[in-house]
Amino acid sequence: MTTIHDLTALAEDHLTAARSAAHGRSAELLIREDPLRLSVIALTEGNALEEHNAPVAATLQVLRGRVRLTAVSGDITLTEGELHAIPQERHGLTALTDAAVLLTAVTA
Repeated sequence: MTTIHDLTALAEDHLTAARSAAHGRSAELLIREDPLRLSVIALTEGNALEEHNAPVAATLQVLRGRVRLTAVSGDITLTEGELHAIPQERHGLTALTDAAVLLTAVTA
């Protein structure tokens, strides 16, 4: 049977965990069906995922708050409800407010 994920509840749960974590973040891999990965990531305001390599294909959907996706091709600010393809280059993510995102990635 397939598990149903409540993204609203997961965003709130991970934001609560991120707020109490020393590093200001919380994450969970929700779905792992090769090569597909879906993860919820929460960051408190000002915290970031440092620059890293892009997977084969990926999107970022903001569930709560506001974030900045940084890349050589240009930075983009995303707000709650927005979805954006992650560029095929090194990139990073910074929380402009307490934020939770859904990362969808194809790894091979």
